[in-house]
Amino acid sequence: MYKPLLGITIGDPSGAGPEISVKALMHGEIKEMCRPILIGDEAVIRRVMPIVRCSEKLTAISTPADYSPDSVNLISLGVISEPGEYEFAKVQAKCGKAAFEYIKKGIELAMAGHIDAVVTGPIHKEALSQAGLPYPGHTEIFADLTGTSDYAMMLVGGPLRVIHVTTHVSLREACDRVKRERVLRVIRLAHEAVKGLGIERPKIAVAGLNPHSGEHGLFGDEDMKEIAPAIQQAKEEGLDVAGPVPPDTVFYHCKEGRYDIVVAMYHDQGHIPLKLLDFMGGVNITVGLPIIRTSVDHGTVYGKAGKGTADESSMVKAIEMAVRFAVSKRGAV
Repeated sequence: MYKPLLGITIGDPSGAGPEISVKALMHGEIKEMCRPILIGDEAVIRRVMPIVRCSEKLTAISTPADYSPDSVNLISLGVISEPGEYEFAKVQAKCGKAAFEYIKKGIELAMAGHIDAVVTGPIHKEALSQAGLPYPGHTEIFADLTGTSDYAMMLVGGPLRVIHVTTHVSLREACDRVKRERVLRVIRLAHEAVKGLGIERPKIAVAGLNPHSGEHGLFGDEDMKEIAPAIQQAKEEGLDVAGPVPPDTVFYHCKEGRYDIVVAMYHDQGHIPLKLLDFMGGVNITVGLPIIRTSVDHGTVYGKAGKGTADESSMVKAIEMAVRFAVSKRGAV
């Protein structure tokens, strides 16, 4: 089987991202399924390797074509050149800047076709802000730097797949953004994303926005006016779509296998059930991009930064998911 080249951005240096990135590569099965390359800074990786008890050789390479199978491969950007330039478990502009540069490099390599996918470690939104970078998260960075306007966040964890109509906005604004056109676009994105995982005809459930999906207008009319028409249009296009399904039951039905994915209306509606069922193994995927991007579905884990105890499960799952998408995409070409 083809072994994809993956660029793994190590995340905010002050968090546990560098540690879980290295720990993930210590799993023997990872190098059997892909060719992983860390994207970060040599000073950061050399600092964390003894912390996680990694004795493998670290090889700094200039391009993915120089990949060496017998070592930890790193494309070092030199944003942080000395370990003393940052502290663990502290919000710092320097680390926000570094994390952004790692992401930017990963996107550039993927857009140029030098790597098959980008897997991202956790970043800190406040550190990005301190560095003067106006992004609320990874999803928006990838959309901006790839010139993508039609995109969505998908989470995969345990028995659930969830994709979001809205994400990093207030609940009030999220309700205002639930519009027919956006819901329809996300249904289409859900269909294509699940097909990318090898399911030829995905069964899609669309969650309602209001309790009981509005109860025919008794608890709000968005479900009737915005969501239901989008579902009808998707059905007319030949997609297997159900809903709006009451949000208090739709995730149970998906867990039981009735649906392959749930279209959630806002951030917490989708995140809460998935994190309840698989907090450390969840994977975040940005769908609709011209490149493949997967990520851990947790934050910087400051409480464990520098201790070597952070759980790398989500990073391992994110790498495995990137491999699935990359292999599927290559087979479809």
